[in-house]
Amino acid sequence: MKYLSILGSTGSIGRNALKIVEMFPERFAVKALAAKKNIELLASQIERFRPEIVVVFDEKRALELKKILPLPCNAEIMHGDDGYRVAATHDSVDMVVSAMVGAAGLIPTLAAIDAGKQIALANKETLVMAGEIVMKRAEQKGIKILPIDSEHSAIFQCLKGHRKEDLSKILLTASGGPFRNKSKDEFVNIKPKDALNHPTWQMGPKISIDSATLMNKGLEVIEAKFLFEVSENSIEVLVHPQSVIHSMVSYKDGSVLAQLGIPDMKGAIAYAMAYPERLDLKQPIPKFASMDGLTFEPPDLEKFPCLAFAFEACKTGGTLPAVLNAANEVAVQAFLNERIPFVKIPDVIHRTMAKHALVSVPDLSDIIAADRWARVEAEKRVESRGQ
Repeated sequence: MKYLSILGSTGSIGRNALKIVEMFPERFAVKALAAKKNIELLASQIERFRPEIVVVFDEKRALELKKILPLPCNAEIMHGDDGYRVAATHDSVDMVVSAMVGAAGLIPTLAAIDAGKQIALANKETLVMAGEIVMKRAEQKGIKILPIDSEHSAIFQCLKGHRKEDLSKILLTASGGPFRNKSKDEFVNIKPKDALNHPTWQMGPKISIDSATLMNKGLEVIEAKFLFEVSENSIEVLVHPQSVIHSMVSYKDGSVLAQLGIPDMKGAIAYAMAYPERLDLKQPIPKFASMDGLTFEPPDLEKFPCLAFAFEACKTGGTLPAVLNAANEVAVQAFLNERIPFVKIPDVIHRTMAKHALVSVPDLSDIIAADRWARVEAEKRVESRGQ
C-alpha cells in the first residue's frame, strides 16, 4: 500500500490522481489533501477518501469547509503555508503528488523532498523557479522525482534503458493550442472563453491559457533542462496537433524513440504513482488505422513570443526563470479577469523581464525575492495595459 498526499487535489491532475486511487484501492490510500478554494469539491473528496490532513488557502475557507463537512469528520483542517508543509511532510505519507498550480508549489515540494518523500511532480514551476536547488536536494536525499507532465513522462519513458551519454536531443511536442491556425491580426479579438477551449486536452484555466500562448511549452523546456540534466540547446519544440506523440528523444546514432498514447493525463499520472510498474488502466490506444497522419511543424515564435522568452530565461538562468514565471502568472490572471487583452500577455512578461536585476547564482531567498518583485512589476504593467 502506498500512502499519498495530493497537493492540488481539486485541479485536473489531482482529480485524475484520485480516480486512479479509486481504481486501485488495494494499491493506494490518501493521507492528505490540499486545495486552494474549491471547498465544495474538496468536501466531497474528504468524504470519499477520508484523509487525516486537509489544507486550504486561508482561514476563512477552512472555517467554511468545516461548516459544510458531514459529521463525523476526523480530518484535521489546516490552512496556509504551514498547512501545506504539514500535508507535504506528514509522517504516514510515502509519496507527494505535487499538483498545485504556479509558484505556490515550490516550498511544499521542497519540504516534501527534505522529508524524504517520493515526488510525483506535476507542478512544473518548482523546477522552473529553482531547478538547480530542487534537483540538488533531491539527489542529496536520494529522492527520484517522477514527472507527471505527459511530455516529461514521455521523455522519462524513452530514456529508460539507454545511456545518458548517447542522448542527442529531446523533442518536446506541443499541440499548438487553439490559435495555431489564426493569423496574428486575429489575436486582438481573442477572449478568455476562446483561449480556454483547448482542441485536444482538458486542463485547468491557467494551463489552458499557457497552452494558448505556448508559454506552457516554454516552462516545460526549462523543466526538462533540470529534470534530465541537459542544455537548452539540446531541447527542440515541435508542434504536433494530433497530440498522439507525447514527446520524443533522439540518440547520437540517429535513432528516435517516441512515446504515444491518447491525450489523457491518467497514463502519465499512474506511471509516476506506481513506478516502475504499469497499471491496467483499461485505456484505449490511439486508432492508428483511422488516422490521416501525424504531422509536425516548427513553432511560430513571431505569433507566440512567450516560447522565445522562456528559451531566453532558460539560457540566462539565475533568477530570470522565476521572474518569467511570476510575470506570466500575473498576466494570465489579468487576461482571465479581462483586465488586459490576450495580445498584452507577452508584453507584460517581456517588459518585466527587461527590468529585472539578475542574480546569476541565487539561493532560495533570492528566488523568492525575485518572484515577489516580478509580481509587483508585472502588476504595474497590467495597470498600464502593458505600456
